[in-house]
Amino acid sequence: MIRRAQLRDMPAIGKLLEQVELVHHRGRPDLFKNGGRKYNDAQLEEILRDDRRPVFVYDDEAEGVLGYAFCVFEDHAGENVLTPILTLYIDDICVFEHARGRGVGRAIYEYVRAWAKSAGCYNVTLNVWECNPGARAFYEKMGLKPYKYGMETIL
Repeated sequence: MIRRAQLRDMPAIGKLLEQVELVHHRGRPDLFKNGGRKYNDAQLEEILRDDRRPVFVYDDEAEGVLGYAFCVFEDHAGENVLTPILTLYIDDICVFEHARGRGVGRAIYEYVRAWAKSAGCYNVTLNVWECNPGARAFYEKMGLKPYKYGMETIL
């Protein structure tokens, strides 16, 4: 059910990207535009071809793509203050609204976690916007713990 995304998955991934953008726009309209996507088709195609930025999809036989995870390898070897570990950063996980609550997100996260371990990663990291408490609760349920905080003051 979960596999590396392919170019043929771009239409479904594009619709999921629109859902993500809408969640962020509703939560922070001062930062996120309405009606856009994080990646256009050219950028998405480039990502799908890049082994350093694997994208995984949950592909249901009957319903097609129900969710995705965008990931990025972060190699800390050679950095001055960080230990030389390999991290898999989850840039984004999204599940179609109609498929939420069916275990799709959990399956995607667990697959990515196991895949990262098999790829030699030390850890899996991600960021959660404060305006998305549902995502934060989901990740906490998956066992993730905060390791740093982003803070702001609006001027």
